[in-house]
Parts: sequence; structure tokens; C-alpha cells
Amino acid sequence: MEGGESSSSFPMGESAQERGLSHVPEYYAIPTSHRPSLNPETADVPVIDLVGFRDSSSRRSVTVNDIGNACRRYGFFQIVNHGIDQFVLDGALSSAFDFFSLPTEEKSKLMSNDVHNPVRYATSLKDGVDKIQFSRAFLKHYAYPLEDWVKSWPENPPAYREHMGRYAAEVRKLALEIMEAITESLGIGAKYLSNKMEKGMQVMALNCYPPFPQPGLALGVPPHSDHSCLTILLQSTTGLEILDTEDGKWRAVPELKGTLQVLVGDHVEVLSNGRYKSVVHRATLHKERTRISIASLHSLGMDEKMETAKELVDEEHPKGYKESSFRDFLNLLAKNDIAEGKGFIETLKIQY
Repeated sequence: MEGGESSSSFPMGESAQERGLSHVPEYYAIPTSHRPSLNPETADVPVIDLVGFRDSSSRRSVTVNDIGNACRRYGFFQIVNHGIDQFVLDGALSSAFDFFSLPTEEKSKLMSNDVHNPVRYATSLKDGVDKIQFSRAFLKHYAYPLEDWVKSWPENPPAYREHMGRYAAEVRKLALEIMEAITESLGIGAKYLSNKMEKGMQVMALNCYPPFPQPGLALGVPPHSDHSCLTILLQSTTGLEILDTEDGKWRAVPELKGTLQVLVGDHVEVLSNGRYKSVVHRATLHKERTRISIASLHSLGMDEKMETAKELVDEEHPKGYKESSFRDFLNLLAKNDIAEGKGFIETLKIQY
């Protein structure tokens, strides 16, 4: 690690990951107690076959029950037979790799620290602002309704809009299906949120974690839970770790070809009155390889408030959360360094 440099030394677009530095600037090093293991334990997380959910027989109820158990225990599960063709997955990942391989000046056309911007490129969390920087570059853009937003997506690489648009449309259909399974597993009915989710937000977050000279000193993304109802993650290789709330240990999510990861977000925790917890996760780094992940975040509309289902509130389970919207989260993010402060979900918990 090299000393004497502060995060303000590098303006936007000239961070360590953009410049490919061979050493670790001081402001990338996280506190010793929070550093990742280079040989983490593997998480024993459920792998759920969605073929059963689409079956009209008893297999559907078994799958719904499995999803409910995964949400309760981990806030996380992997899915197979999800219905998205491997060609579509590969096209999305290839387009993401191609975008991040563009010259910095091309990507910088989209550069912004404004979290309210519907299309923006940046590095770390907030370039030149956060006290600790994180080794990633990212592109975020709104994706629903697709026809409204796709014209504002990157023009380069040339096939980006086609390939990412195809994946965005497919993964959104999948997300609506999984949300039905989640609300059904809560006992409030498969269609409980369907109308609101169908009109809701979809944000695509593409993350690039370049090779890092000393991966045990830093992180790609700090521990956090997602503000969405749920996130569906497609990744090129391993690097996702989840926090096991039972023993407080970080465990690596194993690599299974063709799977997608489903992460329970803060708004499902609110909806369920805490029966299901949003999963705390982070991204680790690798010394020699680049990792790409594509997170599709799904929530209610920008100003639609998520509130706890009344059916899940009683004397034994008093209402535990305030209502909030997607915009409320963005406003919090704009004013705070999430690597230092409480997560969004902590601001929503009601103290009795």
C-alpha cells in the first residue's frame, strides 16, 4: 500500500481502477477488521428450480414454500430453469464487458455523481467524495418502460442497447414472477403487489471489478442491502459474499453455471414486517481477473410508498417499519456516505 495520497488526488475518471495502478492507494484500504478473507467459506444457499413454480400441481406449492424458507433464512437464493436463454445472458454480459472496455473519455460522457440521474457512469460510490474508495466502475440506468429509456442508454458499443434491452425485458418478467411467489409464500396472495410491481421501477446496475493488486486490503462494494423489493443478479464469475446473520460470518456464493442470484431487498423486509430480511452482501476483488455483474433492481414506482402488509401485523407482531419510496432512498443516498453510516433499512425501523 502506498501512502501520502488522498481520494481527492484523483478526480472523476482518474481513479485507480480507471488508471490501472499496480499499487493500492491508501484510501482504498478498509479497516483491518472489515477486510475480506482470501479463502472464504462457501455459503450453503438454496438452489431453487423454477420449473416447479410454473407447474399447476403440488410442485408449485412446494416451490413457493422453498422460496419462503430461503427468504426467511438467508434473504437470498439461486435459481435454475429460470427461463432466460443462455444466449440472452451471454449477450448481456458481453455487452457489459464491451462497455467497460471503452476508452475512459467515451464512458466519461455519462459520468455523474448525481444519484437522481437516470443514466450515469461512475467509479467507487461517489468519486472523490467518499473517504474510502471502492474498486469498481459502474453504469446505472433505468429500464422500464424500456421504450422510454433505451434511447438514453449508451450508443457504444453498437449492440449494447439491443442485447441489454433483451435481457432487461426478460429479467423483468422473471422478477414479477418471483415477487408473486414471495407474496404467496407470506400468505397474502400471489397477486398482492402485482399491479404496483407491473408499473414499478427497474434499474439496471452494471458493475465492473477490475483486477486488484492486493485483494485482501479492499472491497469492490461495501456491505449493504438493496433498497429494492428484490434484485436479480447475473455475474461473470464469483465475488459475491453474503452475511450469515446466524453466526455473523461472510460466506462466498458458489459459482453455478446458468444460475441467477435473487437478493431480498429492504422493501420486502418492510412488506413482510421483518419475517423476511434483506440480505447484507458485498463484492470482493481478484488479483488477476475482471468480474462483471449485472444487477436488475425491481421496486414499486418512484414515489409509491411500500408499507407493511396489514395482514402481517397483530399483537404478537406489531408494525415494525415506516413506509418509504424509491425516491426516499435516493434522497438518503445523496446526503450520506453509505459505507460509513446506517443502511437504509435501519432508518425505517420503528423503535418502541
